[in-house]
Amino acid sequence: MRPQVPDGALVSHIEVTAATVQRNDIIQLGGQACRVRDLFQLPQGAKQLVFESGELLAIHARSRLVAVRLLRRR
Repeated sequence: MRPQVPDGALVSHIEVTAATVQRNDIIQLGGQACRVRDLFQLPQGAKQLVFESGELLAIHARSRLVAVRLLRRR
């Protein structure tokens, strides 16, 4: 499944941590692309990610993941 990319958007592969992950980042987990719908701060710098599918993922403050981020062209 490929996430839809709006016209006029640039796609960038970036490394994200609990401190830098953002809503709408797309993270591939187990071969499936999951878009971050919401984020919640957890103790000690960790974050809980809520995906559009309803699944949850808690990441440690030092976890590093590769994500796709859509950047709007101006």
